[in-house]
Amino acid sequence: MNATPPAEKKKEDPPPDSVEKGYAKKAEKARGKKKMSEKLTAVGAIAGAISTEVQKVIIGKAHVIDNVLVNILSNGNLLFEDYPGLAKTLMTNTFADALGCDFKRVQFTPDLLPADITGTNIYDAKKGEFTFKPGPIFCNLLLSDEINRAPPKTQAALLEAMQELQVTV
Repeated sequence: MNATPPAEKKKEDPPPDSVEKGYAKKAEKARGKKKMSEKLTAVGAIAGAISTEVQKVIIGKAHVIDNVLVNILSNGNLLFEDYPGLAKTLMTNTFADALGCDFKRVQFTPDLLPADITGTNIYDAKKGEFTFKPGPIFCNLLLSDEINRAPPKTQAALLEAMQELQVTV
């Protein structure tokens, strides 16, 4: 018996247009990586400058400053836990100054109402209409002190803003 091997398939050369498109895609991808690298370098330089500015005021907490900066850049929420008098408020205020942001501080107490942090509608007798007076939650950096002391409804108003990025008035 004579067995003949199966015929080998011959690879066909791709059409010239597809080769050019392939090179164009690779070149575009390389340019995109270069642009991203340049952007990341610029962000790193800005972050370094902000960290340096904050470290001019807050001494000896470089690792905390870097963690706060990463948190701010990632649009997150941060829990400061430290002993009284160790510059938590000063650090937040300094970051707000360095970034050009609006800073507010809320001391949570058992009698604090949700409207005290979210804001409320106030009647303007001259205009004969209600106008909204925004609460401290409408700022760039908010320091909420002693959240555990507030009633659950007030805590819920703060947590809604933190989690959902919206405020119900």
